[in-house]
Amino acid sequence: MKLKLRLCIFISIFFCLALFCHVKANEFEEEPFVGAIYDLSGQVAGKVPDIDAKAAIVMDTVTGRVLYEKNAYSKVPIASTTKIMTAIVALENGDLNDMVTVSERAASIWGSRVNLKIGEQISLHDLMYGMMIKSGNDAAIAIAEHIGGTVENFLDMMNKKARELGAYDTQFKSPHGLDMEGHYSTAYDLALITRYALENPVFSKIVSTVSINIKDRNLYNTNEMLTVYQGADGVKTGYTGKAGRCLVTSATRENWRIISVVLNCSSRTQRARSSKAILDYAFNNYKFYTLLSPDEVLCKLPVENGLKTRTTIVPVEGVILPLREDEAALIQKKVQLPGKIKAPVYSNIEVGNVSFYLSGEVLATTKLKTADNVGKKRFGHFFMDVILEWCNLMR
Repeated sequence: MKLKLRLCIFISIFFCLALFCHVKANEFEEEPFVGAIYDLSGQVAGKVPDIDAKAAIVMDTVTGRVLYEKNAYSKVPIASTTKIMTAIVALENGDLNDMVTVSERAASIWGSRVNLKIGEQISLHDLMYGMMIKSGNDAAIAIAEHIGGTVENFLDMMNKKARELGAYDTQFKSPHGLDMEGHYSTAYDLALITRYALENPVFSKIVSTVSINIKDRNLYNTNEMLTVYQGADGVKTGYTGKAGRCLVTSATRENWRIISVVLNCSSRTQRARSSKAILDYAFNNYKFYTLLSPDEVLCKLPVENGLKTRTTIVPVEGVILPLREDEAALIQKKVQLPGKIKAPVYSNIEVGNVSFYLSGEVLATTKLKTADNVGKKRFGHFFMDVILEWCNLMR
Protein backbone atom coordinates (compact mmCIF):
# COMPACT_ATOMS: atom_id res chain seq x y z
CA MET A 1 0.00 0.00 0.00
CA LYS A 2 2.79 2.38 0.94
CA LEU A 3 4.56 1.48 -2.28
CA LYS A 4 1.45 2.36 -4.33
CA LEU A 5 1.07 5.64 -2.44
CA ARG A 6 4.70 6.56 -3.06
CA LEU A 7 4.31 5.63 -6.71
CA CYS A 8 1.23 7.86 -7.04
CA ILE A 9 3.05 10.77 -5.37
CA PHE A 10 6.06 10.26 -7.64
CA ILE A 11 3.87 10.20 -10.77
CA SER A 12 2.03 13.35 -9.63
CA ILE A 13 5.28 15.20 -9.03
CA PHE A 14 6.61 14.01 -12.40
CA PHE A 15 3.58 15.31 -14.28
CA CYS A 16 3.69 18.63 -12.41
CA LEU A 17 7.33 19.09 -13.35
CA ALA A 18 6.60 18.10 -16.94
CA LEU A 19 3.79 20.63 -17.10
CA PHE A 20 6.02 23.34 -15.62
CA CYS A 21 8.80 22.60 -18.12
CA HIS A 22 6.29 22.56 -20.97
CA VAL A 23 5.04 26.03 -20.05
CA LYS A 24 8.59 27.23 -19.44
CA ALA A 25 9.53 26.07 -22.93
CA ASN A 26 6.68 28.10 -24.32
CA GLU A 27 5.15 31.50 -23.75
CA PHE A 28 5.04 32.84 -20.21
CA GLU A 29 2.41 35.38 -19.29
CA GLU A 30 4.44 38.56 -19.01
CA GLU A 31 3.39 40.78 -16.15
CA PRO A 32 3.23 44.59 -16.64
CA PHE A 33 6.66 46.20 -16.43
CA VAL A 34 6.92 48.35 -13.31
CA GLY A 35 10.67 48.92 -13.09
CA ALA A 36 12.44 52.27 -13.20
CA ILE A 37 14.34 53.43 -16.25
CA TYR A 38 17.30 51.10 -16.73
CA ASP A 39 20.92 52.08 -16.32
CA LEU A 40 22.98 52.30 -19.49
CA SER A 41 26.06 53.99 -18.13
CA GLY A 42 28.27 51.51 -19.97
CA GLN A 43 27.27 52.88 -23.38
CA VAL A 44 29.50 55.50 -25.02
CA ALA A 45 27.84 58.21 -27.11
CA GLY A 46 28.42 57.70 -30.84
CA LYS A 47 29.85 54.20 -30.39
CA VAL A 48 28.03 51.22 -31.89
CA PRO A 49 26.44 49.56 -28.84
CA ASP A 50 27.34 46.09 -27.64
CA ILE A 51 24.07 44.44 -26.66
CA ASP A 52 22.86 41.25 -25.04
CA ALA A 53 20.52 40.24 -27.91
CA LYS A 54 21.70 37.42 -30.17
CA ALA A 55 20.09 39.11 -33.19
CA ALA A 56 18.94 42.72 -33.61
CA ILE A 57 18.22 45.50 -36.06
CA VAL A 58 17.12 49.13 -36.31
CA MET A 59 15.22 50.15 -39.44
CA ASP A 60 14.00 53.53 -40.67
CA THR A 61 10.27 53.36 -41.42
CA VAL A 62 10.48 56.07 -44.11
CA THR A 63 13.11 54.55 -46.41
CA GLY A 64 13.61 51.06 -44.98
CA ARG A 65 17.30 51.76 -44.48
CA VAL A 66 19.03 49.58 -41.88
CA LEU A 67 20.68 51.80 -39.27
CA TYR A 68 22.06 49.04 -37.03
CA GLU A 69 22.24 45.28 -37.29
CA LYS A 70 23.59 42.29 -35.42
CA ASN A 71 23.04 38.86 -36.97
CA ALA A 72 19.94 40.42 -38.51
CA TYR A 73 19.63 37.84 -41.29
CA SER A 74 19.93 34.70 -39.13
CA LYS A 75 16.83 32.48 -38.93
CA VAL A 76 15.73 32.15 -35.29
CA PRO A 77 12.60 31.42 -33.22
CA ILE A 78 10.57 34.61 -32.70
CA ALA A 79 7.97 33.73 -30.03
CA SER A 80 4.93 36.04 -29.90
CA THR A 81 6.38 38.67 -32.23
CA THR A 82 4.70 36.26 -34.67
CA LYS A 83 1.42 37.98 -33.77
CA ILE A 84 2.43 41.07 -35.74
CA MET A 85 1.75 39.10 -38.92
CA THR A 86 -1.37 37.53 -37.40
CA ALA A 87 -2.68 41.06 -36.80
CA ILE A 88 -1.87 42.22 -40.35
CA VAL A 89 -3.71 39.32 -41.97
CA ALA A 90 -6.69 39.75 -39.64
CA LEU A 91 -6.99 43.49 -40.24
CA GLU A 92 -6.75 43.11 -44.01
CA ASN A 93 -9.23 40.24 -44.25
CA GLY A 94 -11.66 40.75 -41.38
CA ASP A 95 -14.21 43.18 -39.95
CA LEU A 96 -13.49 44.36 -36.41
CA ASN A 97 -17.23 44.36 -35.70
CA ASP A 98 -17.51 40.63 -36.41
CA MET A 99 -18.55 38.46 -33.47
CA VAL A 100 -16.34 35.38 -33.00
CA THR A 101 -17.32 32.16 -31.26
CA VAL A 102 -14.43 30.73 -29.23
CA SER A 103 -13.60 27.12 -30.10
CA GLU A 104 -12.30 24.39 -27.83
CA ARG A 105 -8.95 24.59 -29.63
CA ALA A 106 -8.65 28.30 -28.84
CA ALA A 107 -9.81 27.99 -25.24
CA SER A 108 -7.45 25.12 -24.44
CA ILE A 109 -4.17 26.60 -25.75
CA TRP A 110 -1.46 26.98 -23.11
CA GLY A 111 0.86 29.87 -22.27
CA SER A 112 -0.13 33.54 -22.24
CA ARG A 113 -3.93 33.87 -22.43
CA VAL A 114 -6.86 36.23 -22.02
CA ASN A 115 -8.82 33.29 -20.57
CA LEU A 116 -11.38 32.83 -23.34
CA LYS A 117 -14.11 30.27 -22.64
CA ILE A 118 -15.46 27.62 -25.02
CA GLY A 119 -18.50 29.03 -26.82
CA GLU A 120 -17.85 32.61 -25.66
CA GLN A 121 -18.90 35.33 -28.10
CA ILE A 122 -16.38 38.13 -28.46
CA SER A 123 -15.74 40.75 -31.13
CA LEU A 124 -12.77 40.61 -33.47
CA HIS A 125 -11.93 44.11 -32.17
CA ASP A 126 -11.57 42.81 -28.60
CA LEU A 127 -9.65 39.74 -29.74
CA MET A 128 -7.13 41.95 -31.53
CA TYR A 129 -6.45 43.88 -28.34
CA GLY A 130 -6.31 40.67 -26.33
CA MET A 131 -3.73 39.25 -28.74
CA MET A 132 -1.52 42.31 -29.10
CA ILE A 133 -1.78 43.84 -25.61
CA LYS A 134 -1.92 40.72 -23.39
CA SER A 135 -0.28 38.46 -25.98
CA GLY A 136 -3.19 36.03 -25.74
CA ASN A 137 -2.46 32.77 -27.53
CA ASP A 138 -6.14 31.87 -27.21
CA ALA A 139 -7.06 35.13 -28.95
CA ALA A 140 -4.59 34.35 -31.76
CA ILE A 141 -6.18 30.92 -32.36
CA ALA A 142 -9.70 32.38 -32.29
CA ILE A 143 -8.70 35.08 -34.80
CA ALA A 144 -7.02 32.55 -37.10
CA GLU A 145 -10.06 30.25 -37.12
CA HIS A 146 -12.44 33.14 -37.75
CA ILE A 147 -10.46 34.70 -40.61
CA GLY A 148 -9.10 31.56 -42.27
CA GLY A 149 -11.87 29.09 -41.49
CA THR A 150 -9.15 26.89 -40.03
CA VAL A 151 -5.81 27.65 -38.42
CA GLU A 152 -4.09 25.85 -41.27
CA ASN A 153 -5.73 28.04 -43.91
CA PHE A 154 -4.82 31.12 -41.93
CA LEU A 155 -1.18 30.02 -41.81
CA ASP A 156 -1.19 29.82 -45.62
CA MET A 157 -2.42 33.43 -45.63
CA MET A 158 0.35 34.46 -43.22
CA ASN A 159 3.09 32.83 -45.26
CA LYS A 160 1.73 34.23 -48.52
CA LYS A 161 1.74 37.73 -47.02
CA ALA A 162 5.31 37.25 -45.84
CA ARG A 163 6.39 36.46 -49.42
CA GLU A 164 4.51 39.52 -50.73
CA LEU A 165 6.40 41.75 -48.28
CA GLY A 166 9.78 40.29 -49.20
CA ALA A 167 10.19 38.40 -45.90
CA TYR A 168 11.73 35.39 -47.65
CA ASP A 169 13.52 34.03 -44.56
CA THR A 170 10.30 33.69 -42.56
CA GLN A 171 8.05 30.68 -42.07
CA PHE A 172 4.99 30.55 -39.84
CA LYS A 173 3.77 27.29 -38.29
CA SER A 174 1.35 28.91 -35.83
CA PRO A 175 -0.47 32.22 -35.39
CA HIS A 176 0.86 32.66 -31.84
CA GLY A 177 4.56 31.75 -31.93
CA LEU A 178 4.87 28.98 -29.35
CA ASP A 179 8.03 26.95 -29.95
CA MET A 180 7.54 24.69 -32.95
CA GLU A 181 9.92 23.08 -35.43
CA GLY A 182 10.12 25.11 -38.65
CA HIS A 183 8.65 28.30 -37.18
CA TYR A 184 11.20 31.09 -37.61
CA SER A 185 12.05 34.52 -38.95
CA THR A 186 14.93 37.00 -38.86
CA ALA A 187 15.38 40.38 -37.22
CA TYR A 188 15.40 41.94 -40.70
CA ASP A 189 12.20 40.22 -41.81
CA LEU A 190 10.43 41.18 -38.58
CA ALA A 191 11.41 44.81 -39.09
CA LEU A 192 10.20 44.61 -42.69
CA ILE A 193 6.86 43.13 -41.60
CA THR A 194 6.48 45.69 -38.81
CA ARG A 195 7.28 48.58 -41.13
CA TYR A 196 4.40 47.49 -43.34
CA ALA A 197 2.07 46.90 -40.38
CA LEU A 198 2.66 50.38 -38.94
CA GLU A 199 1.25 51.90 -42.12
CA ASN A 200 -2.13 50.64 -40.93
CA PRO A 201 -3.55 53.23 -38.47
CA VAL A 202 -5.67 50.62 -36.65
CA PHE A 203 -2.61 48.45 -36.05
CA SER A 204 -0.64 51.49 -34.83
CA LYS A 205 -3.40 52.42 -32.41
CA ILE A 206 -3.65 48.91 -30.97
CA VAL A 207 0.09 48.40 -30.38
CA SER A 208 0.49 51.83 -28.74
CA THR A 209 -2.27 51.15 -26.19
CA VAL A 210 -0.93 50.79 -22.64
CA SER A 211 -4.11 49.37 -21.07
CA ILE A 212 -7.71 48.61 -22.02
CA ASN A 213 -10.79 46.85 -20.69
CA ILE A 214 -12.47 44.24 -22.90
CA LYS A 215 -15.49 42.25 -21.69
CA ASP A 216 -14.65 42.86 -18.02
CA ARG A 217 -11.01 41.95 -18.58
CA ASN A 218 -8.44 44.56 -17.65
CA LEU A 219 -5.49 44.20 -20.00
CA TYR A 220 -2.08 45.80 -19.55
CA ASN A 221 0.47 45.92 -22.35
CA THR A 222 3.41 43.54 -21.93
CA ASN A 223 5.65 46.01 -23.80
CA GLU A 224 7.73 47.73 -21.09
CA MET A 225 9.12 50.28 -23.56
CA LEU A 226 5.78 52.07 -23.83
CA THR A 227 6.12 53.44 -20.31
CA VAL A 228 9.87 53.87 -19.96
CA TYR A 229 11.21 55.00 -23.33
CA GLN A 230 10.61 58.47 -24.77
CA GLY A 231 8.60 58.28 -27.97
CA ALA A 232 7.88 54.54 -27.80
CA ASP A 233 4.61 53.72 -29.57
CA GLY A 234 4.63 49.92 -30.14
CA VAL A 235 4.94 47.06 -30.97
CA LYS A 236 5.14 43.50 -29.54
CA THR A 237 6.89 41.35 -26.96
CA GLY A 238 7.69 37.65 -27.08
CA TYR A 239 9.12 34.98 -24.79
CA THR A 240 9.62 31.24 -25.17
CA GLY A 241 12.27 28.81 -23.99
CA LYS A 242 13.91 28.59 -27.42
CA ALA A 243 13.39 32.19 -28.53
CA GLY A 244 14.38 33.84 -25.25
CA ARG A 245 13.14 37.35 -24.56
CA CYS A 246 12.16 39.15 -27.78
CA LEU A 247 10.88 42.66 -28.44
CA VAL A 248 9.89 44.68 -31.48
CA THR A 249 9.72 48.39 -30.65
CA SER A 250 8.68 51.44 -32.62
CA ALA A 251 9.57 54.92 -31.41
CA THR A 252 8.89 58.37 -32.83
CA ARG A 253 10.86 61.54 -32.16
CA GLU A 254 10.51 64.81 -34.08
CA ASN A 255 8.19 63.09 -36.57
CA TRP A 256 10.77 60.39 -37.31
CA ARG A 257 9.68 56.82 -36.59
CA ILE A 258 12.13 53.93 -36.40
CA ILE A 259 11.80 50.24 -35.54
CA SER A 260 14.07 48.12 -33.38
CA VAL A 261 14.03 44.34 -33.07
CA VAL A 262 15.92 42.40 -30.42
CA LEU A 263 15.75 38.59 -30.36
CA ASN A 264 16.93 35.99 -27.87
CA CYS A 265 17.82 38.24 -24.96
CA SER A 266 18.74 36.65 -21.63
CA SER A 267 16.22 38.54 -19.49
CA ARG A 268 13.48 41.14 -19.63
CA THR A 269 15.88 43.74 -18.28
CA GLN A 270 18.40 42.95 -21.01
CA ARG A 271 15.63 43.03 -23.60
CA ALA A 272 14.72 46.58 -22.60
CA ARG A 273 18.36 47.55 -22.20
CA SER A 274 19.27 46.28 -25.67
CA SER A 275 16.28 47.98 -27.27
CA LYS A 276 17.06 51.32 -25.65
CA ALA A 277 20.73 51.13 -26.60
CA ILE A 278 20.17 50.61 -30.31
CA LEU A 279 17.27 53.07 -30.53
CA ASP A 280 19.36 55.73 -28.80
CA TYR A 281 22.24 54.98 -31.16
CA ALA A 282 20.02 55.56 -34.20
CA PHE A 283 18.31 58.69 -32.88
CA ASN A 284 21.58 60.25 -31.71
CA ASN A 285 23.76 59.48 -34.72
CA TYR A 286 21.51 59.71 -37.77
CA LYS A 287 19.69 62.62 -39.35
CA PHE A 288 18.02 63.16 -42.72
CA TYR A 289 20.05 64.54 -45.62
CA THR A 290 18.46 65.77 -48.85
CA LEU A 291 20.58 64.22 -51.58
CA LEU A 292 18.28 65.31 -54.40
CA SER A 293 15.42 67.81 -54.41
CA PRO A 294 12.34 66.87 -56.48
CA ASP A 295 12.65 70.06 -58.59
CA GLU A 296 16.44 69.95 -58.99
CA VAL A 297 17.74 70.24 -62.58
CA LEU A 298 20.20 67.41 -63.20
CA CYS A 299 21.27 68.49 -66.68
CA LYS A 300 20.20 69.71 -70.12
CA LEU A 301 20.03 66.71 -72.44
CA PRO A 302 20.79 67.33 -76.19
CA VAL A 303 17.79 66.90 -78.52
CA GLU A 304 18.28 65.62 -82.06
CA ASN A 305 16.20 67.36 -84.75
CA GLY A 306 14.38 69.42 -82.13
CA LEU A 307 13.02 72.96 -82.24
CA LYS A 308 15.17 73.44 -79.13
CA THR A 309 18.63 71.99 -78.87
CA ARG A 310 18.22 70.73 -75.28
CA THR A 311 15.57 69.52 -72.83
CA THR A 312 15.66 69.85 -69.04
CA ILE A 313 16.11 66.66 -66.96
CA VAL A 314 14.70 66.43 -63.41
CA PRO A 315 14.10 63.56 -60.93
CA VAL A 316 10.78 61.74 -60.75
CA GLU A 317 11.05 62.14 -56.97
CA GLY A 318 13.54 63.55 -54.49
CA VAL A 319 15.96 61.49 -52.42
CA ILE A 320 16.19 61.97 -48.66
CA LEU A 321 18.11 59.47 -46.53
CA PRO A 322 19.00 59.03 -42.85
CA LEU A 323 22.80 59.17 -42.66
CA ARG A 324 25.54 59.58 -40.13
CA GLU A 325 27.66 62.69 -40.62
CA ASP A 326 30.67 60.63 -41.73
CA GLU A 327 28.51 58.76 -44.26
CA ALA A 328 27.08 61.96 -45.73
CA ALA A 329 30.60 63.12 -46.62
CA LEU A 330 31.27 59.92 -48.59
CA ILE A 331 28.10 59.74 -50.70
CA GLN A 332 28.73 59.45 -54.45
CA LYS A 333 26.20 60.17 -57.22
CA LYS A 334 26.01 58.38 -60.56
CA VAL A 335 23.72 59.62 -63.36
CA GLN A 336 22.72 57.30 -66.19
CA LEU A 337 21.29 59.03 -69.29
CA PRO A 338 21.53 58.57 -73.07
CA GLY A 339 23.91 60.90 -74.92
CA LYS A 340 20.97 62.53 -76.68
CA ILE A 341 17.26 62.12 -77.32
CA LYS A 342 15.33 62.37 -80.58
CA ALA A 343 12.56 64.91 -81.10
CA PRO A 344 9.69 65.16 -80.51
CA VAL A 345 10.18 65.22 -76.74
CA TYR A 346 7.27 65.27 -74.30
CA SER A 347 7.40 66.25 -70.64
CA ASN A 348 7.35 63.61 -67.87
CA ILE A 349 8.94 60.90 -70.04
CA GLU A 350 11.39 58.69 -68.08
CA VAL A 351 14.79 58.72 -69.73
CA GLY A 352 17.30 57.50 -67.13
CA ASN A 353 18.10 57.29 -63.44
CA VAL A 354 20.40 58.58 -60.73
CA SER A 355 21.87 56.41 -57.96
CA PHE A 356 23.59 57.28 -54.69
CA TYR A 357 26.40 55.06 -53.43
CA LEU A 358 28.15 54.62 -50.11
CA SER A 359 31.30 52.47 -50.13
CA GLY A 360 30.16 50.82 -53.35
CA GLU A 361 26.67 50.01 -52.04
CA VAL A 362 23.60 51.53 -53.68
CA LEU A 363 21.60 53.37 -51.01
CA ALA A 364 18.94 54.91 -53.24
CA THR A 365 17.93 55.18 -56.88
CA THR A 366 15.33 57.38 -58.55
CA LYS A 367 14.28 57.73 -62.18
CA LEU A 368 14.89 60.84 -64.25
CA LYS A 369 12.38 62.46 -66.58
CA THR A 370 12.03 65.26 -69.10
CA ALA A 371 10.63 68.53 -67.77
CA ASP A 372 9.49 70.21 -70.99
CA ASN A 373 8.21 69.64 -74.52
CA VAL A 374 10.44 69.98 -77.59
CA GLY A 375 8.82 69.86 -81.00
CA LYS A 376 10.35 68.11 -84.00
CA LYS A 377 11.74 70.09 -86.92
CA ARG A 378 9.86 69.78 -90.20
CA PHE A 379 11.05 70.44 -93.80
CA GLY A 380 10.31 74.14 -93.49
CA HIS A 381 12.45 74.40 -90.36
CA PHE A 382 15.38 72.73 -92.12
CA PHE A 383 14.89 75.01 -95.15
CA MET A 384 14.98 78.09 -92.94
CA ASP A 385 18.11 76.75 -91.24
CA VAL A 386 19.80 76.53 -94.64
CA ILE A 387 18.73 80.09 -95.57
CA LEU A 388 19.99 81.44 -92.25
CA GLU A 389 23.28 79.61 -92.71
CA TRP A 390 23.72 81.13 -96.20
CA CYS A 391 22.94 84.59 -94.86
CA ASN A 392 25.62 84.19 -92.22
CA LEU A 393 28.13 83.10 -94.81
CA MET A 394 27.34 86.08 -97.09
CA ARG A 395 28.05 88.64 -94.38
